[in-house]
Amino acid sequence: MLQQTQVKTVIPYFNSFVKKIPNLETLSKSKEKQILKLWEGLGFYRRAKNLHRTSKILVKNYNSKIPNSLTKLKELPGIGDYTGNILLALLYNQPRIGIDGNVKRVLSRLLNSNTIKTENLFKTERNGDLAEALMEFGALICKPKDPKCRECKINKICSYYKSDLKIKFNRKIKINLKNYDIFCYLKKNTKQIALTKNNNLGFLKKFSLPKVKARSKKNKNWKFIFNYKNSISNKKLNINLYYKFSLKLPYQYYWYSLNKSNDFIPSFTKKIFRKIVHLY
Repeated sequence: MLQQTQVKTVIPYFNSFVKKIPNLETLSKSKEKQILKLWEGLGFYRRAKNLHRTSKILVKNYNSKIPNSLTKLKELPGIGDYTGNILLALLYNQPRIGIDGNVKRVLSRLLNSNTIKTENLFKTERNGDLAEALMEFGALICKPKDPKCRECKINKICSYYKSDLKIKFNRKIKINLKNYDIFCYLKKNTKQIALTKNNNLGFLKKFSLPKVKARSKKNKNWKFIFNYKNSISNKKLNINLYYKFSLKLPYQYYWYSLNKSNDFIPSFTKKIFRKIVHLY
């Protein structure tokens, strides 16, 4: 849950999740729909899907145990070098470090170099504690802006602190601006919207959405509601929202009641619901 999401946001979700899904066996036997519902609002739903798929593999093939091999871990859905190394350090005390943005910055400053080699950089019997401490240290002390160098307990061995010629970090993240038109079929006299999984919004392609197209010529049969902006990960979306009432259900769509609350619907789609519900 913490991947690309802040701790303060995750805490209530985590508490609710573990209350209803207390162990690996329960997770493996749960329906994907239930897991997504508990995840609803966190975004990046692939994480939830991978967690669910991984639980089934661990129960079936590994006797509900986490493999102690990076090669085996990386065969599990959603686990790469970073997650694999962190798991091995925390669970098995292996001498490994998970290189995220915070840890990379700490190590780069210690060496005052953008070239990082972690081999033999640290020697300790508390590898799990070290892996976790480096992440926290980067977030709290060795921050991207205004690092607390004078308060830092290791500034005596920090090449960045001692050097007059300090390395520079490229903090620019490329933001992709996408323009979309979203078309909502609404059923007359009832608060229903037509949804489909066939859409052009790649990062939500497996979830139900209204009709989505890249910016195209306006269709006179559709009524414009308004323009709004939405940001997801490194994408900025410029969206024009349209609607029209219809009694016939379009091909490969299904009617969905806007009053439902127990079904899983991505937050992106719920935002659209809030924009159009007042039309009834």
